[in-house]
Amino acid sequence: MKTVWMHYLKILWIKLKEDDSMKKLGFWSIVLLAINSIIGSGIFLSPGAVIQKAGKYTLVVYAAAAIFAAVLAITFAAAAKYVNKSGASYAYATAAFGENVGFYVGITRFVAASIAWGVIATAVVKTTLAIFGGNAQDFVSVTIGLLILMVVLLLVNVTGNKVFAFFNNLATIGKLAALITTIIVGFIVVMMTGHSHFNDINQLVDVSQLNTSTFVMAVIAAFYAFVGFESVASGAEDMKAPEKNLPRAIPLAILIIAVIYISIIAVIMMINPTAVLTSKHVVSLVTVFESPIISNIILYGALISMVGISIAGSFSTPRILEAIANENQVPAWFKQRTKYDFPFNAFITTFLVALIIPMAFQYNMVSIIVLSSISRFIQFIVVPIGVMMFYYNRSRGEVLPNVYKNKFTDVILPIIGLVLTVILLVKFDWKGQFSIVTPHHIEPNYFAIIAMVIGYVVLPLVLFIANQKRRHV
Repeated sequence: MKTVWMHYLKILWIKLKEDDSMKKLGFWSIVLLAINSIIGSGIFLSPGAVIQKAGKYTLVVYAAAAIFAAVLAITFAAAAKYVNKSGASYAYATAAFGENVGFYVGITRFVAASIAWGVIATAVVKTTLAIFGGNAQDFVSVTIGLLILMVVLLLVNVTGNKVFAFFNNLATIGKLAALITTIIVGFIVVMMTGHSHFNDINQLVDVSQLNTSTFVMAVIAAFYAFVGFESVASGAEDMKAPEKNLPRAIPLAILIIAVIYISIIAVIMMINPTAVLTSKHVVSLVTVFESPIISNIILYGALISMVGISIAGSFSTPRILEAIANENQVPAWFKQRTKYDFPFNAFITTFLVALIIPMAFQYNMVSIIVLSSISRFIQFIVVPIGVMMFYYNRSRGEVLPNVYKNKFTDVILPIIGLVLTVILLVKFDWKGQFSIVTPHHIEPNYFAIIAMVIGYVVLPLVLFIANQKRRHV
C-alpha cells in the first residue's frame, strides 16, 4: 500500500514540475518582455537632440546605438546563465568580484535607476504642464509638479499591485499606439504628397565639422532610447531555457525596436525636420504633424507611457536598495517596511536622488538623459569582465554548475562590448556636459558636479563605511 502511495506521489510531483515549467516564459514572451522594458520615453524626448548633433547621419547613429545595445544585451543574457539570482548586474558583480565590487555596482545601479526615474518623472511633469497651458520651462513650476507627482506615486505604491498592472498595461498600449500611429501616418503623408523633406536636414544641420566626440555624444543620446535591456535577464530563473532563449530573444527585441525607432526618425526627417529641431515642446514628436488629432494621439500616448513607466520605476527602484539591504550590505534601515508592507525608507531615499539630480541640471532634459545613460556604463564595464571570469572559472563567488559555455557570447561579445564602452567614455564630452554656456563665457555646472560626486563617491563611501562599522559592532 505504501509503495502504491509513493508511486502516485511521484507521478503527482512530476506533474507539478511540468505545470510549473509551463508557467515559465517562453521565447516570444521574453521578446515581448524585452520590448516592453526597453521602449520608454527616450524616443519621445531625444530625437531632436540626436538630429541636432548628427544631421543626415542620424539614422546611422540610431543603428550604431542599437548594435551597441544588442552586444551588451547578449552579454547580460550570458551572465544570467551563470547567476540566476535577482539583482541583475548587482548579483553578477558580486559573484564575479566579491561583495565589495558588487556593493559598489549595486549602489551605482541604484543611483542610475533613480536618475532614470527622475528623468521620466520630469518628463511627465513637463508634458502635463504643456498640455494644460503651464510653463514647462519654469523651474519652480516643474519642482512643485515633481513634488506633487512623488506624493501621488507614494499613494499609488501603497494601494497594491493591481494599480501597477493597470498602469503598466496602459503604458504598453499608449507607447505602441503613439509610435505606430506616427510611422503609419507619416509614410501615408509622404506617399500621398509625393514629397520628402529628408534632404532639408543638410541646410538645417551643418555636419561638416562632425568629429568623433560629437558622433559619440549623439550615439549616447540615442542609446538612452534602448536602455532597459539590462533588467530583462534578471528574471532568468522564470524563463524556459534562459541559456538558449535569452541570447536570441533580447537581440531580436532590440532589432524590432531599432526598426521602429529608425522608421520614426525617417518619418520625422521626411515630413518636418525643422519642427523637431526648433520645437520647445518636451514631446517634440507632436510638432511634426499639422493635424491636431495625430499630435494629440502622440502627446497623450507619450504621457500615458511616461506615467506608466514612472509608476513602474517608483516600484522597482527602491527595491534595488532594499535588495542590497537584504544582503546586509547597507544598514537594515533601508529594508524596513511599513505595516502595509511598503519599503518607505528606501522609497524616500530614492525620491531624494531622483529629485536632486534633475534639479542639479536645471531640468535640462538632454543633459539628464546623457547623465542617465553614462551612469549605467559602470555596469557595462563590470558585467562583461564578469562574464569572461565566469567562462574561465575565475569568479570569486558562487555560480551555477554545468553551465553551457559559448565562447562567442561569453568572451568575444563581452570584449567587443567592453571596448565600445571604453571608447564612448573616452570620447565623451565631459567638459561640455558639466559646464554652463552663457552668452559671454563658460562656467562649471557646480550643481551637476556635486550631484555626480555625491552619487558616485560620497554615497557609496558613506554606506560602505556605515556597513563596515555595523558589521564590527
